[in-house]
Amino acid sequence: MSIPITLACERYDRTEALRDGRVCPAGVDLTYLPQQVEETFFRMARFREFDAAEMSLSSYVISLTRDAPFIALPVFPSRFFRHSGIYVSAASGIEKPQDLVGKRVGIAEYQLTANVWIRGILADRHDVPVESVTYRTGGLHEAGRPEKLKVDLAPEIRVEPIGPGQTLSEMLAAGELDAVYTPREPHSFTAGDGRVRRLFDPSGPAEEQYFAETGIFPIMHVVVLRREVYERNRWLARSLYDAFTESKRLCEENFTETAALRYMLPWLLDEVARTKSLLGNDFWPYGLAPNRETLRTFLRYSYDQGLAARPLEPEELFAPETLESTLV
Repeated sequence: MSIPITLACERYDRTEALRDGRVCPAGVDLTYLPQQVEETFFRMARFREFDAAEMSLSSYVISLTRDAPFIALPVFPSRFFRHSGIYVSAASGIEKPQDLVGKRVGIAEYQLTANVWIRGILADRHDVPVESVTYRTGGLHEAGRPEKLKVDLAPEIRVEPIGPGQTLSEMLAAGELDAVYTPREPHSFTAGDGRVRRLFDPSGPAEEQYFAETGIFPIMHVVVLRREVYERNRWLARSLYDAFTESKRLCEENFTETAALRYMLPWLLDEVARTKSLLGNDFWPYGLAPNRETLRTFLRYSYDQGLAARPLEPEELFAPETLESTLV
């Protein structure tokens, strides 16, 4: 008899075979709930509504050093280079990363994974210490967004909410903020009126250089199980991990289909070849071993930025059943 499991996860090419049923986790009757990541994260972090869910890596790390309600699989449905997520006001006078020091920076939430990466990269590589700016929190496009998880920061890290009727995007365009760190494009940028621009523009060369020098393709999300679900049937962790891995393999096969393009990119094959030349053949790896240094860097950032309550090692993040395999 299969165990019913609800999985809340965005629709991705690498998870589509799980959603449409081509891949079925062994022993599991899977209900895949496709929804936007912000909704999934909020409902899982606040109310623990789902058996399994995609989750912000940052939120998961914070929870693991508190009451540990979840256990993760080394599955990373979202990765993203984040140099492109730094937007500046044309009125700010910011021309280079070091100009951010002393400025007012908008963030939807201090603990967002994208913001942890951005702050860490700026501190490590561009002489912008985490505490050198004043952070203003609130909704990017909708007023009143709170932090999903309570954060308790050192006094030298200044975080203040924006007004109850304000949004980060509008404040950036008006020059009331000097910059915004965000995983989503602000409407004030996509409007193209010139008042908002990217700090790294174009961002691709900076991101390619970052990978060449660090080997890091930043991880944004993991997949978690509610701990009580996992403890009742610990084999679920391996079953789901294997299914996610198979779904990703099927997606990768589609990249090399030449009879008819599976995706609406006219030079898809050239882009795949270019990506592999820059990032390696397995450019989106699952599992602990190929992601150890990326995770170790993120865990250092989380602790140094006042989020994780204690230093963690990558091995502590994941169900142990997903870290070893049978050899014959």
